[in-house]
Amino acid sequence: MTALEAVASWPVPTAAAAVIGPSGVVDTIGPVDEPFWLASVTKPLAALAVLVAVEEEAVSLDDPADPELLPGATLRHLLAHASGLNEDNVRTGPTDIPPLRRARVVAPPGTRRIYTNAAIEQAARLVEAGTGMPFGDYFSEAVVRPLGLTATTLDGSAGHGGRASVADLARVVAELLRPTGFLAAETLADLRTVQYPGLRGVLPGYGPQAENDWGLGFEIRAHKQPHWTGAGNSPSTYGHFGQRGTFVWIDPVADLALVALTDRPFGPWAIDAWPALADAVLAEHR
Repeated sequence: MTALEAVASWPVPTAAAAVIGPSGVVDTIGPVDEPFWLASVTKPLAALAVLVAVEEEAVSLDDPADPELLPGATLRHLLAHASGLNEDNVRTGPTDIPPLRRARVVAPPGTRRIYTNAAIEQAARLVEAGTGMPFGDYFSEAVVRPLGLTATTLDGSAGHGGRASVADLARVVAELLRPTGFLAAETLADLRTVQYPGLRGVLPGYGPQAENDWGLGFEIRAHKQPHWTGAGNSPSTYGHFGQRGTFVWIDPVADLALVALTDRPFGPWAIDAWPALADAVLAEHR
């Protein structure tokens, strides 16, 4: 029995998963070519598109997030969930992303980790302004086409509106494990480096964290407890999970990545199943 066979016993209608190593996909289970709703696993994919826009100089990580609403906050703050923005205070704009009403800023930039869809949606608006393209179209040009993705779409929110297959996400994480030039080495290093270290915040589903570390669009495991990855995952593990019962992590120390997509919302079943699967995969393939 391989580690991934445990996925077949998960209490979900449909699930698919893949283990990715230095040479590519090493094991799969389930309908890996079927698209699933990603929920917040959309965020790291959207962040990759934003970083392509940075490399194309359409935007800069130092660009103001919104000078009037968020003085001092930048695109970097938005991607790292450190802008002070909450779900209700991003201004509307000419975009297909559902607008949110304006409200108060809840913290100065760089002082708290406030995880929101709004931050990634505002980052998408900056890319729209810099490129003159709807973010969904830019996402297709910047991420889907270059990486050869065949079942990945983004319709609506850059924070949670994506769909993709395990096979497509395996291509993405394979590029992160063994880069071939999709992003510059310096950009990739920045992506997986803790931005604004030491910020407290709430990890959704797992509660307050004294240090809720985040990179650029990717969560960083560090020393969070409890956590959705395994006890054997290194502190440098980075990735994301979504409320649709979806996750992806990349462990650069183990030189492994794991993708799992389901069609059952995140809940107690996942809190038990995901770390156990991670530790089994690490034990089998490391």
